[in-house]
Amino acid sequence: MEQAPAGIDPTVPSMARIYDYFLGGKDNFPSDRAAAEEVIRIGRESGYDIRELARANRAFLVRAVRELAEAGVRQFLDIGTGLPTQENVHQVVKEIAPDARVAYVDNDPIVLVHARALLADSPETIVLEGDLRRPKEILDDPRIRDHFDFTQPIAILVLALLHFFTDEDSVRGITATLRDALPSGGYLVVSHAYSATIDEDKADEVRSIYSKTSADGIVHRGPAALAPHFDGMELLEPGIVPVESWRPRDDQYPGDPSRSGYVGAVARKP
Repeated sequence: MEQAPAGIDPTVPSMARIYDYFLGGKDNFPSDRAAAEEVIRIGRESGYDIRELARANRAFLVRAVRELAEAGVRQFLDIGTGLPTQENVHQVVKEIAPDARVAYVDNDPIVLVHARALLADSPETIVLEGDLRRPKEILDDPRIRDHFDFTQPIAILVLALLHFFTDEDSVRGITATLRDALPSGGYLVVSHAYSATIDEDKADEVRSIYSKTSADGIVHRGPAALAPHFDGMELLEPGIVPVESWRPRDDQYPGDPSRSGYVGAVARKP
């Protein structure tokens, strides 16, 4: 029998656990698997392999973190980290800089339990409960302030999360708060659901599924819609592009940019 921690209703699907299922993880309940399979079905009917899109998004995270670590960044704040899988931020960073500091933030109790167990022996990495709806609370948390030196470059990562916020003003407020908190030389890394070809009826079906989670629903935003969220920052080449096209590497899953489900970008604060 699958057991849920106290305070968790296993009959209500979770965004993090649905994504975990896409990536082949086992930290999910029947409700999560049922919701995920519905999204996979809709994707298949629209010509998309949802599992492959999730892999491509994860590969973008790894490349972006590696690039920034190689550029000298030693502080990484991952908001909405999701359930731990292979090649987490701290694992990628520590291959390059063993002394780098990482903070994971999530609001899913199961994510927090798993992450803390995984990181019990990693003093340079901390795990905190927090909600991107209230970004200032995350940034002002004394544990974050003690863990990071905000006079030195920090990379803030928000991967596959902003599309669950349907109110445009709220999203702009969130990204503005994150940008303002960054010191000079800091970075904002974002990936976001987007498809220029998905049928609107199919998109509505997906929104209906995610509306049964803690998300408001799901909104696709393309490069033009995302550009204002990087106001005052310098976009690293190649800009806001399908995640498969952001500095691809031969040693990673390549994906298909023409059938991408996410766009991604990395921007630097001058």
